[in-house]
Amino acid sequence: MAAKILVVDDEQPIADIIKFNLEKEGYQVVCAFDGEEAVRLAFDENPDLILLDLMLPVKDGMDVCREVRAAGLNVPIIMLTARDSEIDKVLGLEMGADDYVTKPFSTREILARVKAHLRRQAKAASQADQPPSQTNALRIHELTVDGDMYVVYKNGVPLDLTHREFELVQYMAKNCGRVMTREHLLQAVWGYEYLGDMRTVDVTIRRLREKLEDDPSRPEYIITRRGLGYLLRNPKSGG
Repeated sequence: MAAKILVVDDEQPIADIIKFNLEKEGYQVVCAFDGEEAVRLAFDENPDLILLDLMLPVKDGMDVCREVRAAGLNVPIIMLTARDSEIDKVLGLEMGADDYVTKPFSTREILARVKAHLRRQAKAASQADQPPSQTNALRIHELTVDGDMYVVYKNGVPLDLTHREFELVQYMAKNCGRVMTREHLLQAVWGYEYLGDMRTVDVTIRRLREKLEDDPSRPEYIITRRGLGYLLRNPKSGG
């Protein structure tokens, strides 16, 4: 069955263009033109992915994202925003968005993002259907990354991570001590082939540090190697 996508944008010409191109790729598409309608359709239609404009009448995209996540709807949310400021992207990710695309955007970019997120969502669903493994947990000093439960614990306390934040921690933990470029992380974790905004990685790393580190300004786990990229290390061993 074709994946169903909810497109939310108060500018109908933009929504129509996105809808047309998604339907050409074989997706089912439903559209909403304000935030209240978006929340209703998210629950009524149970989409596989939501493309969500930030600036909406009645309720803005942040409120829609917050309500959808609070209700436990765990589908990829890609925010569409004309704002290019870092704070808007941080807030969007904090509200539970998985990604953002800055207007104006190309149809090719939208399609690439949609396909990447749906692939990863399908993979996660497939893994969730598998019987739990006794060894599918990574331990790095005070952190335990539980690949069956999709939870990271610090000293036994579960951390409040988004789905994308968990996937980034898990990937970096599997490659503990290895420096990885933003391009590599974008492709490995987000599934993009160099089409994504590198700031997506930087913003997500910043949010992770606020949740993982005792002092985010002096990180012990997620380290920046200037001019190279990031690595997750074991503070106890230094690597």
